[in-house]
Amino acid sequence: MITHPEKVLFPDAGITKGELAAYYETVAPIMVPHIRRRPVTMERYPAGIGGPGFFHKDVSKGFPDWLERVEVPKKGGIVHHPIVSNTRSLLWLANQNCITPHVWTSRSPNLYQPDICVFDLDPAEEAPDILRAAALGLRDLLNELSLTSWVKTSGSKGFHIVVPLDGKAGFDEVAAFAHTVGSALVKRDPEHLTQEFSKADRGGRILVDTGRNGYSATFAAAYAVRARPGAPVSAPCRWDEVERGDVGPRSFTLRTMAGRMAEVGDIWEEMGKHGQSLQRAMERVRQLLIRV
Repeated sequence: MITHPEKVLFPDAGITKGELAAYYETVAPIMVPHIRRRPVTMERYPAGIGGPGFFHKDVSKGFPDWLERVEVPKKGGIVHHPIVSNTRSLLWLANQNCITPHVWTSRSPNLYQPDICVFDLDPAEEAPDILRAAALGLRDLLNELSLTSWVKTSGSKGFHIVVPLDGKAGFDEVAAFAHTVGSALVKRDPEHLTQEFSKADRGGRILVDTGRNGYSATFAAAYAVRARPGAPVSAPCRWDEVERGDVGPRSFTLRTMAGRMAEVGDIWEEMGKHGQSLQRAMERVRQLLIRV
């Protein structure tokens, strides 16, 4: 049961907590498989996005007995992350005023072996053509490494590019690979791309953020609503849609996703069946970096 469904979470659009929960209930059949068994960090806004929000990782009290959790070691203790395994648990997150579930790149019980590698293209300013070129450039670079990638809108300013993995590499190896790929991509277009995390040092360039691949790092889940005006959704899309410029970072919203899903279904449905090894790819990207 959703408490206070009339609470307005998105004042600009009048979107309520009940509407947010209804969205997650509708999208659950295609969303849950992508986040099942991944530790979740909740991005919560008890008074809506017009008020303060916070990130909530540890669920050690005040949770129902049926909610699955996973114990994750941290320095000096344990974090009890919630786990989404079905529609019921996804709705429990929504009832906590969790607008965006952020998830790990690994799944329980194999917490130390990521099954995806994530690249986050984060523009400092609006530049759709440059952002599109960067996304396609990253796709092409990964293709050179014999790696197939999938893409989704961030629901914020950029795109998330995801490489499904075979789960044999650890966090350190995946993070090192992602950083090396990012370095090679930046060297191909240093005028528009950077790995400088500080906005002051970016000089208006797009950040090729590979920091989502470390232990306990998270990214906005596929089909997650973002805490932005209009309730944009981080939605999987096709590469040809990106190529044509048909899709941008905030093209899809909570209120338009029903039509989107009816039209295209789950674009990422087959992604989990294509886990790839990084062993040869790491060797190849190092050689590319030397030649660049």
